[in-house]
Order: sequence, then structure tokens, then C-alpha cells
Amino acid sequence: MERKTAADFDEELLILFDAYVHGDIDRRGFLERASKFAVGGMTAVMLLEALNPKFAEAQVVPKDDARLVTEFVSYPSPQGYETTRGYLVRAKTSTGRLPGILVVHENRGLNPHIEDIARRLALEGYLVFAPDALAPLGGYPGDEDKARATFATLEQPKTREDMIAAFRFLKAHPGCTGKVGAVGFCYGGGITHMLATKLPDLSAAVPFYGNNPPPETAATIKAPLLVHLAEKDERINAAWPAYEAALKAANVSYTAHVYAGAQHGFNNDTTPRFDAASATLAWSRTLEFFARHLRG
Repeated sequence: MERKTAADFDEELLILFDAYVHGDIDRRGFLERASKFAVGGMTAVMLLEALNPKFAEAQVVPKDDARLVTEFVSYPSPQGYETTRGYLVRAKTSTGRLPGILVVHENRGLNPHIEDIARRLALEGYLVFAPDALAPLGGYPGDEDKARATFATLEQPKTREDMIAAFRFLKAHPGCTGKVGAVGFCYGGGITHMLATKLPDLSAAVPFYGNNPPPETAATIKAPLLVHLAEKDERINAAWPAYEAALKAANVSYTAHVYAGAQHGFNNDTTPRFDAASATLAWSRTLEFFARHLRG
């Protein structure tokens, strides 16, 4: 079956799906409101299925790729959930210590897509660590609805500490040079912004369409930022002007790109909101940014 793109769906439906993904409405509420778009033999349930992630179809680097060494490792988080875990990946042919990249997932935990993102970055020559916020609650459950519901029960102050601890774990890893960048998507984009305000030794930060921290925290940022935003993402974009003004006032080194016509989640190639042109450009900019700030 041909994969759908954002152009195949009414924009109002895509906004409705975004609200569902972020917990603003439940499944029943989505289906009720999506029913008006169910035409031509489609049902609301079929629309939801078409919009939901297709992990296997979009996979770029298989989990058993022979070029990689992958493992799930536990790490301490004394200020968070005490002990949690993440996905550590490096290229099998890598020698010596590597720059590190922390990969922070969306609001469903460490799902197959984010594991794939970690593997893609490892093949670029980085030691990559993708923590799973859901690990203290049993880990990603293999179902996006269950993952989203479980995610809502996390104690976010503890989870934020788990992400800070993940950075420290990666930075201190014997296979890491000590230079560590962070990249995150949606919820993970917000975490990446947060890490930049909390970690003066973070070497680079790349938030994709993530919530901004309070503007007054911008003055604490030392890491250079590369910010990716979608044009059709009012929920995230509404807060950006005030935060950008704070970044400028604090003389923070940052670059922001707004991708024309793109939806929230445009880099996630498992869903129809994926925008291939925008994602390709954003990814190339991300790789160049990390190479410049982590390898120097």
C-alpha cells in the first residue's frame, strides 16, 4: 500500500491528531471529531490507523545491523527514579573515544523509531545514548496508546533528573571524548531545551519542535543551539518569539529554522506528518552542526 503523506489529509484533521498525540483529547474524542473526515469508504478508525506510526515500513537502520554494537544499559539517577536505562549504540569499526550524542524521545518513550534515530547517528561516528523515560515504569510497552497513557503518569521532575543523569552517564563513559550534544523531538525537543539551561558543559543542543523553557532561563545557556520549527505548529510556535528575544538578549549562540508548510513531527518518518524535503534539510543541518561542535 502506498504510504500516505500530510497532503492526503485535511489540515484540521492533522491538528486534531496532534491534540490526540499530546493527550489533549482521548481516543474516543478523536474518533468522534474525526468522523466528519471519514468519506469515500474511510471510517474514523481507518483514519487513525493511517495516521499512526508505521515503524517497520520506515526503518532505516535495522536493529540487528552488523555495522553496530547496541546494548541496553542501566545508569544511576539519584535525584530522579534512582536507576533507569537507555539504549547505547556505536559503530563496530569505531576506534578510540567518540563524541557523544544524547537522543531524547517523544512522549511515548523509547519506541522503535527513536532507537532507529540512535542507530543512524551512531553510523555517523558518534557514541549515542537514548534514555527511556518509561524505564522506571517498565519501559516502552510496544503500543503507542499504552505508552502515551503510561507517560502521563511519570513524575516529570524525576524524569527531567533522569535525562540530566543520562547526559552525565554518557559524558563520563570511557568510550566518550567528553564532548556531548543532545537532540530531541517534540517532548524530547523540550527536554533538549531544558538541558541547555541546566548543563553548562553541554557542547551542542538541537531541539526539534519542542516546548521552550521559561524565557528567564535563557541567560544560563552556554551551548550553541540549532532550533528546528514547523510552520504549521501553532502550539509550539506561539511561545517562540518571547524565547527567541530572551536568547538574543542573553547573547546565546543560536540558529533557528522554520520549515515552510511542515507539520509538527515533520522529521518522524513513521507517520504521514513526515515531510521528506524538510526532514532531509533539517537532518543535514543537524549533522553539520554536531560535526562542527563535537569534533572540534
